[in-house]
Amino acid sequence: MKLYVDTSTKQVMVSKDPVEKMDQNGRQRTERDTGRPMWSTQVFVQDDDGGEVITVTTAGEKPSVKVGQFVTVSRLEALPWATNGRNGVAFRAVEIKTSGPVAKSA
Repeated sequence: MKLYVDTSTKQVMVSKDPVEKMDQNGRQRTERDTGRPMWSTQVFVQDDDGGEVITVTTAGEKPSVKVGQFVTVSRLEALPWATNGRNGVAFRAVEIKTSGPVAKSA
């Protein structure tokens, strides 16, 4: 079962520029089925209950977004994981694209 996160009522802003998702040998990871390169983009997701920083993985072209930009995240999927006594949630999306101007810092 896939767990999709509805981001339509949330503000999402890039908090760290996209970077190559690396494997344990220092090479950029690729998607198993397609061979497309994978990217990690850190975003801040906020709604009426507060906010959280998450890292979102995408595959294909490097997302054309930068720190401070509001973005839309297409088909954000939450992927719970557990290994060696540790656990967490990874996030993957089909696409991250700009949705507004860069936020001004105070």
